[in-house]
Amino acid sequence: MGRLIGRKRIDVPCTVEISNTFDSLGAHVRFSDGTIVHPGDEVVVHGAPVAVPYGEVREFKRTATITRASLLERAFVKATGDLELMELCEFSFSGRGTV
Repeated sequence: MGRLIGRKRIDVPCTVEISNTFDSLGAHVRFSDGTIVHPGDEVVVHGAPVAVPYGEVREFKRTATITRASLLERAFVKATGDLELMELCEFSFSGRGTV
């Protein structure tokens, strides 16, 4: 019953890679022990905020807390995930034909 509705928290070491270049602007988290995040899980990376100057890519060692989704939460996320993705799409229809 605990797994069906309960949530579990685990702390894992991770590496945060932040890129601030002309070609790439983003952040990626890699868990040092190979932990995998599943649909519905929540991840919080601990540590002081960082600022990466333009043109640089930097890595930071941090600790992350992963809160595992319960089986019910995971099923709900899987069932509704496609619907939420469709909210990101924009559709346009016009009455005129193309030439």
